[in-house]
Amino acid sequence: MTVVDHRRTLHTIPEVGDCLPETVQYVRSVLEGLGGALSAPIPGSVCAFFDAGRPETVAFRADMDALPVTEATGAPYASTHSGVMHACGHDGHTAMALALAEHVAAHRSELPRNVLLLFQPAEETSGGARRLCESGILGKHAVTRVFGLHLWPGLPAGRVYTRPGPLMARANEVTVTVTGKSVHLSRASQGRDALAAGAEYLRRAYGMVDALPPEEPRAFLFGKMTSGTVRNAVSGRTVLEGSLRTYREETYRFCREQLETIGHGLSEETGCGVEVYLNEGYPAVWNHEGLYKTVCDALGDAAPTLLDVPALAAEDFSFYQRAVPGVFFFLGVGKTPELHAPDFDFDDMTVLPKGVEFLKKLLMLE
Repeated sequence: MTVVDHRRTLHTIPEVGDCLPETVQYVRSVLEGLGGALSAPIPGSVCAFFDAGRPETVAFRADMDALPVTEATGAPYASTHSGVMHACGHDGHTAMALALAEHVAAHRSELPRNVLLLFQPAEETSGGARRLCESGILGKHAVTRVFGLHLWPGLPAGRVYTRPGPLMARANEVTVTVTGKSVHLSRASQGRDALAAGAEYLRRAYGMVDALPPEEPRAFLFGKMTSGTVRNAVSGRTVLEGSLRTYREETYRFCREQLETIGHGLSEETGCGVEVYLNEGYPAVWNHEGLYKTVCDALGDAAPTLLDVPALAAEDFSFYQRAVPGVFFFLGVGKTPELHAPDFDFDDMTVLPKGVEFLKKLLMLE
């Protein structure tokens, strides 16, 4: 089967999170018989190790999970699972990795390194990459470099882009809970207004981010605010829900500390309780500068195109990069609907073969 066949088959059977039984079954059915050692270090994963008798191993990541989106493409290979869709291109990522596995099996004696293919779950949810790293699979197989490729709308179809250093943002969900005292508006002076305190928190938090140097890329937004129960009573509780995107760890720490400081100050001023919570999130995708240079020097005219600015989207590939040197790439799909959109689709017959050829070049780097 071709890489397009793999992608379209996978597109019909999308699954979410760690529970990927049909996807895993399909991936294993392709890998079995290729001569690699298959394992499942975490639920919903498939790892294929091809031993070429070398002291070092190169790893390639493919994420397999889909999204809870109802498909609206009308494609003949559309999802057969109600309310679930491959709207982020993971079917394409997995298909390219399967095609690479078939190439590795046929050319194992020519490889400069052993090869480990990481088919992971839960990129969209709980960070399957982190759990795969924690399983010890990279150390077990002496992985010294890791690569990943992500389909990307808006970039020319079939062209590969990346940049050294920051490529994708650190993502942290921010939840601020303000607890006041609800009383009837006729006795408002006896209450503690959680709505007013929440609005003031939002104003100060936005001011904090705006005060950062303009050359420091970041994004911060509260997209949801809920408060109160009725129109004629002081609100006793406000919840702000937002997201913070940064690249440098020092910028993230500054923002976190400032958000907490704003909460402490507002609590003292208003008498309301202010709880600020930032989840762990995904670290920034930060391409290893040395490995990036190795790729560009070795590929010459076939090297990836330099991406001018990093993306504000997040990716759990960053966990692999914290374990070993790694470079992540964007593979353009042209002018298509955005990722996560119910009508996302792309010209797989043009894009995917070019992606596979690029992965083959990475495979042969010294």
